Amino acid sequence: MIDIDSPVLVLTPGEPAGIGPECTIRLAHEHPELRLLAVADRNLLIAAADSLGCDMAISPWLPGDKVKAGRLSCFEQESATTVKPGQPDPANAAYIVGTIKSAVSLLRAGHADALVTGPVNKGVINDGGIAFSGHTEFLAELAGLKKVVMMLTAGDLRVALVTTHLPLRDVPDAVTFENVVSTIRITQQALTARFGISDPVIQVLGLNPHAGEGGHLGHEDTQIIKKAIDVCVTDDMKIHGPVPADTAFTPSRLRLCDAVIAMYHDQGLPVLKHAGFGKSVNITLGLPFIRTSVDHGTALDIAGKNLADATSMYCAAKAAGDMCR
Repeated sequence: MIDIDSPVLVLTPGEPAGIGPECTIRLAHEHPELRLLAVADRNLLIAAADSLGCDMAISPWLPGDKVKAGRLSCFEQESATTVKPGQPDPANAAYIVGTIKSAVSLLRAGHADALVTGPVNKGVINDGGIAFSGHTEFLAELAGLKKVVMMLTAGDLRVALVTTHLPLRDVPDAVTFENVVSTIRITQQALTARFGISDPVIQVLGLNPHAGEGGHLGHEDTQIIKKAIDVCVTDDMKIHGPVPADTAFTPSRLRLCDAVIAMYHDQGLPVLKHAGFGKSVNITLGLPFIRTSVDHGTALDIAGKNLADATSMYCAAKAAGDMCR
């Protein structure tokens, strides 16, 4: 059995040509208290450690081995081509996706308590012939779920999304009654089960300016979002909304809620990342396991230059550990 006071975190570094491998090494080196199991090409991690001048143990790991603090355990996966920092290769798309699949398999088999993911480049994966719109959607597919919820956190600010990686033109059609209801319910359940909030209050944003201005600026707010909120309120949930997005993030409103639900990606996340970029955490709600991630991309422009900061990866690891407890 895994000691719940010291959870094992299975970690995928993400795009091998990005800053993920370097952040993984920095995380293990700067936080030896963590029990980390990386799913990656071990030679890639060794190369990252060497470039950083970091002398640390990167131990091969097989199912059944103990994951110890103070070292980086590695479940070996072989990349398809030689990795050059800053130069992603679509030939490694299957390797990247394979690390995620292997990590989920290790979680399901009980070898780890939570998943922490590094940044990937969606375009590179798609160029490699694998349809991939993001970690959130891919993990839902692996778990056999039609609906999960993307939430980002920065301190006490929590923002969940009804829709995720969609062109803005497609968003209104995806803001359905069923989608809004399921997002609210998954968020409410996670606030209780994962964050320990016994009686959470949720603020739901409108889709249109001024939450539709009584139907003068669009009907989705009254005909879809408000009806979804009313259904959830009858289930004894505490919901405010639909609230105009331009005033929802004022301090006085945020003090009244435990989470904000935005209708689309760039409605809620710019505010959150302004509040805590580099220290915010991406969390997938509704999965049968805990998954957190960094709040940044692959940063190809600084990959291999020893300039990467592992703060966001640490925040993701800490959030995963806290949710385990």
